[in-house]
Amino acid sequence: MVAFARTRRRTAVALGAAAVLAAGLISVQTPGASARPHSASATSTGAASSAAADVLPYRDPSLPISQRVADLLGRMNLDEKIGQMTQAERASVDAPGDIHKISDDYLGSVLSGGGSVPTPNTPEAWADMVDRYQSQALRTPLQIPIIYGIDTVHGDGNMYGATVFPHNIGLGATRDPDLVREVEHVAASETRSTGPQWAFAPCICVARDDRWGRTYESFGETPQLVEQMETAIDGFQGPPGHLSDNDRVLATAKHFAGDGLTTYGTGSNMQQTGNYPIDQGVDQVSRATFDNLALAPYVDAVQVHHVGSVMPSYSDVDFTDDGLGNRVNMHAEGDLINGWLKSEQGFDGFVISDYNGIDHIHPGTYTFAQQVAAGVNAGIDMFMQPSNFEQFEATLKGLVEDGTVSMARIDDAVSRILTAKFELGLFEHPYTDRTHLPDVGSPAHRAVARQAVSESQVLLKNDRGTLPLTANRPVYVAGSNADNIGNQAGGWTLTWQGGSTNVIPGTTILQGIEADASDVTYSEDASAPIPHQATGIVVVGETPYAEGFGDVNGPRWAYDPGDHGVPRPPKTMELSDADANAVNTVCAQAARCIVLVVSGRPMIIPPDMLSHIDALVASWLPGSEGEGVADVLFGQQPFTGKLPVSWPRSVDQEPINIGDASYDPLYPFGWGLSTK
Repeated sequence: MVAFARTRRRTAVALGAAAVLAAGLISVQTPGASARPHSASATSTGAASSAAADVLPYRDPSLPISQRVADLLGRMNLDEKIGQMTQAERASVDAPGDIHKISDDYLGSVLSGGGSVPTPNTPEAWADMVDRYQSQALRTPLQIPIIYGIDTVHGDGNMYGATVFPHNIGLGATRDPDLVREVEHVAASETRSTGPQWAFAPCICVARDDRWGRTYESFGETPQLVEQMETAIDGFQGPPGHLSDNDRVLATAKHFAGDGLTTYGTGSNMQQTGNYPIDQGVDQVSRATFDNLALAPYVDAVQVHHVGSVMPSYSDVDFTDDGLGNRVNMHAEGDLINGWLKSEQGFDGFVISDYNGIDHIHPGTYTFAQQVAAGVNAGIDMFMQPSNFEQFEATLKGLVEDGTVSMARIDDAVSRILTAKFELGLFEHPYTDRTHLPDVGSPAHRAVARQAVSESQVLLKNDRGTLPLTANRPVYVAGSNADNIGNQAGGWTLTWQGGSTNVIPGTTILQGIEADASDVTYSEDASAPIPHQATGIVVVGETPYAEGFGDVNGPRWAYDPGDHGVPRPPKTMELSDADANAVNTVCAQAARCIVLVVSGRPMIIPPDMLSHIDALVASWLPGSEGEGVADVLFGQQPFTGKLPVSWPRSVDQEPINIGDASYDPLYPFGWGLSTK
């Protein structure tokens, strides 16, 4: 019975689309077009008038979007509406035997999770893949295009060949909103020109505990700094009315709200959904603190930058005002999603759940149907259900039919989603505009990244005027992160977790130094002899991670191909023994000793080690352009970066933030020496 019903439904979809096309009511852009099609100049006036009269209102770009949405919504049945609220992962629909699910299930969206890529992983293959999915979506009777989402969190890092920018913590260090806008404009162009029209970025979280594995996704520890960097949204989306431009994408403010405010030890929803120490944990704060640190960045995101979508957090909130023990997961927090965000702030975009996000609503207690109902009724409009999307659709349909979810709630959600698709111009141009595809990873784009790297470098210590260096002195380079582009790019690079063996086009920090200095010796473990009067540069720090696998004392990832099943080094915020030995060896013998910390957060520098370091630099996770680090070392660019987070003396000081009653960091928030 199931197989027969599926076949009958597929036939109906195909015949419906064919009938509409035969009636001449829909015009579809050709897949693979490099530029937007021009109007046919040979059409006679009479024929044009007749064609115009036949165009369905929702297909008429001259009409207001609100009118087009209302017309289309009125033509949709419940299955089609629920389909628009559903997002599947590409791996679930990519196989030849599965791609029909896009049209059969009327999917509104498809995404690529971290590491979910076409073969080969090239810009052209990305565009071809998205267009293939789009072609399938257009087989439905109403030909509603899909919107394709991806984690463009530091450039389109999933795609080989993309320009990979510093992670947000480095961008926060620049204190340069105009540069951040330009960075995300480049990222948007490289994303849109290769298929996806939607970025799950930026994270506008306020990171309050550096033990959190997502600290590097935050612009900093104060809401004021985060708000200053929200020009990232403008870079993605362009000015109002420009979403349909071929170098812009829909942005996503995430994770609403309080993902950076969780209490260490409450991770994975009080250990009910996993074993993270702090990620996906519980905000145990007063309502006033939550308003100030969690909600505040969303005011400007919505009202000033007009962000198009918002993603709820995996975390829970448990306000201390009425005592602990009443936590609510953000995916079910209707008072905040429907109430504060949509009603009070006037957010008119749509809310997209996180990856299987509703699983975090009363885990182990609620049934899947109860989780779906809670999420929809709380105000989530689209659901990221990577593999169980068909179960989601059937469940939601049942909830509507039994009255648990109202048709008004469904219509509101679908209207918001359709509005975004119309604003993106997808009904007129559903396929990838490849005009800017040749610019992916271009010298001009990498120059923007290189500038961002230079401006992100924070000079913490500079005794004896050690920096900037002169190019004619011998240089001795050591440390685990000197010549490892995977480490300097960090998580969300080619794969979800990134990896030390993940190689992308670009330059390592060592290569940048070699381009500027005439005499360079490199020894990763500092075992090679150090030349007389050489300046030592030791590049130390972390190996890549993402989300809870980066939590201090959290679980250890071992599942990328390059890991070969071997767990990665533990995340401790402390230097590895090898890096510590390299620092001690070089600083004891070199004429001057410079230490660069390549990491997603501050690392602990013991006092006895710090006393032997002449210059200390926070390099963050610079991405593909290691030359940007060399630029400030050798004075081609000045040091101007300022700390976006407080730098602790020890891990025991965490959480430590400016404004604390007993604030005594090694280096305070905003610290950063300058050079000329």
